Amino acid sequence: MHFESKVTAPIPALPPSSPSVNKSEILYGVENAVGRGVYFMANVKERMDIFFDHRAPSIVTDIAEYRNGYFEIRKRGGKIRCFTEVTEDNVHHCKELMKLVDELRHLDGVRGGMAVSESEYMATTVLQEAKPLTQVIYSNVKEVVEQGQYIFDTLWNTAIPADQKIREIEEGIIPLYTKVINEPNTIIEEIIQINESSNDMSICATAGGMQFTYSHFFEVTNRLLDRYRKGKHKGIRYISNINRENVDIAKLFLDSGIQLKHVNNLPPVSFGVSDKQIGATIEKMELGKTVQSLLISNEPLYVNHFNSIFEELWKNGIDAKSRVHDIEQGVDTEGIEIIQNPYDIQNLAFELVKSAQKEIRIIFSTSNAFHRQEYVGAMKLLKEAITQRGVKVRILTPKDDSIQEKVERLTAQQHMHARYIEPPSQTKVSILVVDDNSLLSVELRDDTKMTSYEAMGLAIFSNSKPTVLSYISIFESLWKQADLYQQLENSNKELAAANEKLKEADKIQREFINVAAHELRTPIQPILGLSEMLQLKIKNKGERELIDVIARNAKRLHRLTEDILDVTKIESQSLNLKKETLDLNEMVMSVISEYGTHAKKNSVEMRLVSKGDFIIEGDKERLAQVLSNLVSNAYKFTKEGKIDILLQKLQDGKEVILSVKDTGSGIDSDIMPRLFTKFATRSDAGTGLGLYISKNVVETHGGKIWAENNSNGKGATFSFTLPLTQK
Repeated sequence: MHFESKVTAPIPALPPSSPSVNKSEILYGVENAVGRGVYFMANVKERMDIFFDHRAPSIVTDIAEYRNGYFEIRKRGGKIRCFTEVTEDNVHHCKELMKLVDELRHLDGVRGGMAVSESEYMATTVLQEAKPLTQVIYSNVKEVVEQGQYIFDTLWNTAIPADQKIREIEEGIIPLYTKVINEPNTIIEEIIQINESSNDMSICATAGGMQFTYSHFFEVTNRLLDRYRKGKHKGIRYISNINRENVDIAKLFLDSGIQLKHVNNLPPVSFGVSDKQIGATIEKMELGKTVQSLLISNEPLYVNHFNSIFEELWKNGIDAKSRVHDIEQGVDTEGIEIIQNPYDIQNLAFELVKSAQKEIRIIFSTSNAFHRQEYVGAMKLLKEAITQRGVKVRILTPKDDSIQEKVERLTAQQHMHARYIEPPSQTKVSILVVDDNSLLSVELRDDTKMTSYEAMGLAIFSNSKPTVLSYISIFESLWKQADLYQQLENSNKELAAANEKLKEADKIQREFINVAAHELRTPIQPILGLSEMLQLKIKNKGERELIDVIARNAKRLHRLTEDILDVTKIESQSLNLKKETLDLNEMVMSVISEYGTHAKKNSVEMRLVSKGDFIIEGDKERLAQVLSNLVSNAYKFTKEGKIDILLQKLQDGKEVILSVKDTGSGIDSDIMPRLFTKFATRSDAGTGLGLYISKNVVETHGGKIWAENNSNGKGATFSFTLPLTQK
């Protein structure tokens, strides 16, 4: 049952509520709802506080039961405070309502209705103009009543006197306001209202803001453009960052008639400003996300401020048609953008990582740069890019123990790879490349600082294809280099392990040879001694020749064991010298006498060519061993001719040079490079240890030894130097 402007049938009597019974209930239907309202008013003794939306003043003033209820309350001495939304449509009823209440106030956007007295609470969400209530919520529970009173008082304090609002409406005065809206649907309604009430419209929004505009306001935009084409509006100007992601929307905007420009470095706030009011938000509106908070105002200070910002941006903006053409052709005419604010740099880095769809390449300038980005949450963003979008991430970074541990954990994830930069390849900039189309290069100002904001200097951002590809080339080169270093490091580790095994095997071998040499020494001594005794006693020529063979081979074996033991001493650095004062001339003559007679029988002349007296401090036995080795080698390779042993001072007079020069076959070119190493020989009779031992004996005395083939092509010369004793 519905009522028009007046109730035409009596409201059935409801039993008066007993104040001693606490209850909360919902009543449905006009009779129950109006009846409860009438009895609510009948129970008011001291006050009734009530508010309702813009449709309710007609209900109160036109329906007798409500109007009479208000009259009776005031007749009993009760006071009525009321607020509603005063509009052009309900001004007449609000004036009538002011006669029924003690005080009437205005509040924008009132929804539903609520009344509270000293003992009861009643509310409704359903109001129809000039029609009674159809359902109400009622309670006389103390806590509910107190809560209702608190809500009313809070809103009452923000409302303005109704006569002020009525005067503004009747005189055409537009009240100044600035407010923040946090309800998404209301935000959309307000933006539509700002657009529809405008005579010109200027908008500055992020790339995501373009998507938001297209999704929610393109219909009202087209209506404004229709007015513009009819000469009833000044048109729409729009500024945004046009990129590959929103270029299609930009083309739709241009086709519709919107004047559009591209600005790369947008302010941190998106806004729309008309000739009357502004709407602004600091939200990014990523992927067209609905705005959650909007500042709106019609105060001239705000309108003029945002208009001036827009005009400055518009003046420096790039024509959208040119920008769209560049994007579609893969050409960037903007060049390079330099960013100085460290907070803008860090935020841009995060935005680039969040926008990545395919691959992220990062170069950290120092290990501290890695740790600073880890501290501000960069690694968390990288993990999200990997796990949520399947982005491939590659990192080049210097290494420390902490980084190595973290990198091992990070690279355990699929799509995450890292390499270490060696010191020669480290740079003074950190580089971020995203999806082969965006580059951020950040200068390192002070690596000792704890935070990125303090440590970083200037940054360069570019989405120019040639620039980005150049940095990718640098990254890939460093990546390959780091791969080679890593492979080399792994190889070195393997070589080190193999070397340790070889050292161990060599040690075992040397120990075995040393033991074997000592063991051989024991039986050789009696063989030599006994063979010498037999040589003296046996007169039979045939038997003596047999004994000579035994003695000769025993001596060779004895020489071999001594050489092996000498090598062992050299390698264990235990070759000790027993130095004494020596006359080199005497030592040389002694060696010549040992070999001379035998050499003469074989048509080899052996002589000493000395240019003075040469006195040194040295180990007589060891130096004689060196000279014997050199003379023995010369004799071995000289079938006929001569062997000269030369002694002379060097020019500085501090050293003597002893040379053994022969006319034999010379030194084989294959042997020459390794002549003084172990086992370097072409002779079947030698072991190749003599020259190795000689070199070490000479060097232990502080001299040098070398060899060369003679310039005339016949024979070779072995030489060594020794320091002379200073008088």
